[in-house]
Amino acid sequence: MSQGYPENASPHANPSAGQALWLSCVEQLAQDLPEQQFNTWIKPLVANVADDLSKVTLFVGNRFKLDWIRAQYASQIAALLEKTYGQSIQVELAITPREIVSNPSNYPTLRGSFAAADVPVSSEDNAQNGFKNRLNSALTFETLVEGSANRMARAAAMHVASSPGQLYNPLFIYGGVGLGKTHLVHAVGNRLLEERPNAKVLYIHAEQFVSDVVKAYQRKTFDEFKERYHSLDLLLIDDVQFFANKDRTQEEFFNAFEALLAKKSHIVMTSDTYPKGLPDIHERLVSRFDSGLTVAIEPPELELRVAILINKARAEGSEMPEEVAFFVAKNVRSNVRELEGALRKILAYSRFNQKEISIQLAREALRDLLSIQNRQISVENIQKTVADYYKIKVADMYSKRRPASIARPRQIAMYLAKELTQKSLPEIGELFGGRDHTTVLHAVRKIGGERQKVTELNQQLHVLEQTLKG
Repeated sequence: MSQGYPENASPHANPSAGQALWLSCVEQLAQDLPEQQFNTWIKPLVANVADDLSKVTLFVGNRFKLDWIRAQYASQIAALLEKTYGQSIQVELAITPREIVSNPSNYPTLRGSFAAADVPVSSEDNAQNGFKNRLNSALTFETLVEGSANRMARAAAMHVASSPGQLYNPLFIYGGVGLGKTHLVHAVGNRLLEERPNAKVLYIHAEQFVSDVVKAYQRKTFDEFKERYHSLDLLLIDDVQFFANKDRTQEEFFNAFEALLAKKSHIVMTSDTYPKGLPDIHERLVSRFDSGLTVAIEPPELELRVAILINKARAEGSEMPEEVAFFVAKNVRSNVRELEGALRKILAYSRFNQKEISIQLAREALRDLLSIQNRQISVENIQKTVADYYKIKVADMYSKRRPASIARPRQIAMYLAKELTQKSLPEIGELFGGRDHTTVLHAVRKIGGERQKVTELNQQLHVLEQTLKG
């Protein structure tokens, strides 16, 4: 049965129902799509949800994006909205009007239902000289729940924010998807601007740096490019693993890196693995990454997951009973992003059905997630099924042997273990011969990315998934 709004309930019962509906859809898309696709196409969308929840209008930046999203994602978005709401919802696409972009507060008819998938940016945004810092003002040290999984990284980040250009330069933070790396780097920038409002701070994703290099190369504007990046007081850059195999980008980043360190500016980077584990990155760049302080963020422990759920529910204007938080935390263990997704489903289900949050309501809201668990797909069963399918020995799953005929099925088994079980990356690594969690993460990213492009692999994975799900 779909999670829906009851027929006898008023759609006006809760003014945030439209926003909750859209956020629930976005959270599911974040889990279903590769991170790069989600960040490029879904995250910037702005949704205007009709008061009666009958229609969702998605605003996009230009005609090219509109056509691409209509062709690639519109039907998927419509299906997710229908699944969450319980009945068909019309999805329309439109170019964002210029006047709304410049000042959305002048359009009260959109308020309450005008919800961006992207995060809000700083109201200051370093307006001097037209400089944009791209910081999310909501991501601060105060809004980051601390636990043993992130304590060292948080302490190092706070030190950098209070004394930039001194110790821990560069600061390199690594860990799996959805563990809070991005939150930390934004927190550093926001804290520094509190203390030094005139500081030049820039947050970017590594893909944006790649894009800026390409544009500078095409337009022959490297002087402007260097002026932009070499003049910063603090550079915050996410997912530097995307520099792999991009020689010109790596060269320009090396130059920017050296220039910033020479003027005692600070650099904070994140990645999905530690510096020496980055593939296809020049050695001299890896040595720079590793020359400051490298810290890891681990998957959150149970108590931290409970605290995150309670705090984030409170931030949404709801109270989550502790026993419900424990129930959810025990069933959602991989990362903070999936935890937030579960929370949003519960809050939306509670609002749509006008019911108090309870363990029973959480069971109903998360029925899809729990049904996967109830099938009791084990890592051991995945290993055996994959080994049989690719005609290798089960023992090869744990061995240190690395020929392609063994390494490839092993990576596929790791990917399926992450997709079909609630095991954390370290737990999966342990079950594959004591491998590091970054090895598992690399396999998950690699197979997940290839699945989107290689039809044959996608078909093989579909067969394996159906076999395992019975």
